[in-house]
Amino acid sequence: MNDETVGALAQFSGLGSSFVLLLTIVITIVVGLQNGIYLLQLVTSSFTLWRRPAATKTSLDLWTRQVDYSYPVTILAPAYNEELTIADSVRSLLALNYPDFRLFIINDGSKDDTMAVLHREFALEVTTIDTDVVLHTTRTVAMYRSQTNRRLYVIDKENGRKADAINCGLSYAQTPLVCVIDADSMIEPDGLLRAAEPFMTDDGALVAVGGAIRIANGCQVRSGQVLTVGVPRGWIPRFQTIEYLRAFLISRIASSNWSTLTLISGAFGVFRRSTLVEIGGYRHDTVGEDLEVITRLHRHCREQKRDYRITFVPEIVCWTEAPATIGGLRNQRARWQQGALETIIRHRAMIGSPRYGRIGLVALPMMILEDVICPPLEVLGYALIPTLFALGLLAPQVALSFLALSVLFGIFLSLGALIHEELQVRRTPSAKGLAILAMTAIIENLGYRQMNSAFRLMGMWRHLRRRTGWAAVPRAGFQAS
Repeated sequence: MNDETVGALAQFSGLGSSFVLLLTIVITIVVGLQNGIYLLQLVTSSFTLWRRPAATKTSLDLWTRQVDYSYPVTILAPAYNEELTIADSVRSLLALNYPDFRLFIINDGSKDDTMAVLHREFALEVTTIDTDVVLHTTRTVAMYRSQTNRRLYVIDKENGRKADAINCGLSYAQTPLVCVIDADSMIEPDGLLRAAEPFMTDDGALVAVGGAIRIANGCQVRSGQVLTVGVPRGWIPRFQTIEYLRAFLISRIASSNWSTLTLISGAFGVFRRSTLVEIGGYRHDTVGEDLEVITRLHRHCREQKRDYRITFVPEIVCWTEAPATIGGLRNQRARWQQGALETIIRHRAMIGSPRYGRIGLVALPMMILEDVICPPLEVLGYALIPTLFALGLLAPQVALSFLALSVLFGIFLSLGALIHEELQVRRTPSAKGLAILAMTAIIENLGYRQMNSAFRLMGMWRHLRRRTGWAAVPRAGFQAS
């Protein structure tokens, strides 16, 4: 090997080392920026929770205030292959404390015994429902009304996925407010009262209200009601319990406070029906319809130059069954990631535009950081930085900085969410339960978080491959959780 070749290889090696060093610095900076946002959210949510007026504590007080003034509400619950939980979920929804509501179960072409269970448990008879608009695209097979509870209606339709099922309910709902909820979820008895209350004191600007979603795995459930709150037995649902605490007691509260809320969970949300109809309901061509519809509501109201509000109320609690297996979790998180990318691309014209206020200037750039930039860099960092440190190619300070920013800060954030849970919400009744969740908050950052980052890359790959299928998330039923 001549001197020129040796020199070229040395120069190439030097360039490679410089590139690797630059890449590790970029990864550390990006992770630090993301965690800086999380810290700001934690501080904001803490001040918001501690300084806000005390919420009404009893359903009786809420009922007394609203019984003569509340808006009629139609609850829209899309159902697909929900035979395990549909009866309990319907009973839970029918037991809600609210003066005037209808419950629409929209069976989206289930292939199991969902319809048979509904017929058996609620004595359905054929009926008709008037409509002033048609937002759904698939055929309505039949409509039923319960003979035992006249508030319950069942719409049996051909399969069109969740967005089309919601739009079908929107088409037939005639009330000023609609509540969109997953059929496998359970609202606490006063949940609808708490969700409708902001609309009663509003001047017409409020278009949507979201609530907190909690994990029902490990809870004692009977007839669609959570009797005793417990900690899930499996580690996968436990990790999700911590995730949900972070998402709803930190991120959503802060985003609502900043007027940058772009997501109301598809598991529960209350909307002004007229505004949803104006934008054409939910989109059929996305797997992230809950994120997309809120972003589109922002866009529509901004373009119409109207005053509007979208808010979050942490006292509203809706319980849902979380995936208990790695396969189910993978499918769910890949779908969420794919839906986020679809929303970003569809509404890319809003990004950085002053026309769209804080949504264009703050919320969507934060979404790009969270859902486009961070997933691949985090996975690369977890693989690259420990390897380079072990080979002696990376300074200990850089490796320790990444470890502190990614793992130690994650533990700090999760424990902060758990403190919010204990001081403000108090849905974990025992010291033993809190201890288990505190341990979970630590262990979560030592493998589970990294696994989720890999699942998000799968979602990015699905998006690049233009896969639009809905990957199933297996359910065991509440009693088996």
